[in-house]
Amino acid sequence: MINKELLVVLTAILPVSELRGAIPLGLGMGFSIPKTFLLAIVGNLIPVVPLFFLFKPLSEALRKSKIFKRFFDWYLNKTKERAKIIKRYEFLGLAIFVSIPLPFTGAWTGTIAASLFNLRFSYTFLAIVCGVLLAGLIVTILSVLGIVTFKSIFVPVGGYL
Repeated sequence: MINKELLVVLTAILPVSELRGAIPLGLGMGFSIPKTFLLAIVGNLIPVVPLFFLFKPLSEALRKSKIFKRFFDWYLNKTKERAKIIKRYEFLGLAIFVSIPLPFTGAWTGTIAASLFNLRFSYTFLAIVCGVLLAGLIVTILSVLGIVTFKSIFVPVGGYL
């Protein structure tokens, strides 16, 4: 059986869910808002450093295979297409890009885009931290509002969920 806190952190580490999945998960498991927020932020930032430094060499090595080449060509084109804001507004663009809770945005794609655009690591890391914190606030607020709304609709007065 996996530790519940670790489950939230691992969900935040994953490229598809990131903290957008981890925060509702943590709140749904009954964690406090600050605990959930902290676990999700930490988990979402864990892959940034290795991803920034390893994505380019790893993707270049894997692109030598036809199967991986097709995937990486598709992924890199999608990333570049979505990341035009980063190229145009740099730090602010990267922070905003990471903070938008939509598919193909977030810490993973932002880090990969920053690596592709050859941004400095310190600059990239600070922008991603800002973006992740803002995304965490947005997702936490939306999650809490969703929980409150759900309970007000489906839990009778004086009832329990």
